[in-house]
Amino acid sequence: MKNTVILKSYKDGIAVYLDEEIGFLQLARDVGEKFKDSAKFFGDMRVAVSFEGRSLTDAQENALVDAITQNSRLHVVCVVGKDEKKQEDFRAALETFEHYFPKAEKDGQFYRGSLRDGQILETEGSIVVLGDVEAGCSVISTGDIVVLGKLCGSAYAGGDGQEGHFVAALEMTPQKLKIGDFKYKTKEKSRWLTRARRGQPQMALVSGDEVRLQAITNELLNELH
Repeated sequence: MKNTVILKSYKDGIAVYLDEEIGFLQLARDVGEKFKDSAKFFGDMRVAVSFEGRSLTDAQENALVDAITQNSRLHVVCVVGKDEKKQEDFRAALETFEHYFPKAEKDGQFYRGSLRDGQILETEGSIVVLGDVEAGCSVISTGDIVVLGKLCGSAYAGGDGQEGHFVAALEMTPQKLKIGDFKYKTKEKSRWLTRARRGQPQMALVSGDEVRLQAITNELLNELH
């Protein structure tokens, strides 16, 4: 019998090699069976997943992620491509998640998919968006906000009035950004946009009486952890 799904684990996730000829519905069933058989081996982990071997639509990717999570104890944080730079960005994002979201297991929420067409996502507690926040869309949280994608719309974090909240994204080009009572200043915007063009994962934090943007580095994580 032909092996239509092959798994390869790596440091920050799992590569899923897919047969390019089999029908998608059968392929999704095979992915589910493969992860069900491997559930004990992988255990309970947060992982990035890459799909190799065939082109997939966003809907097909989501269906395969559902097949994985329904047949294992894995939590798929993001789907990555073959691009080496993107792999590095997601590695940094996963590191950020591990450092700053231990509390997510208790009060955090996850939203898988991109916000489009003026969508507004409002939550109690912290939120992780597994996708992009497009221009014209908003994420509003009483806690922290992590966007494992591009933040091009608006983000409002720290609605509970507590200090120490943040907004982090793989690419940070927000239309509006507010943490607690502090907004980013308009004069900062052009500098932010210039720094964000390279796709550097960045974190917005309150420093003094203003919101500042910093590249996500090990030094920053160690300083704020």
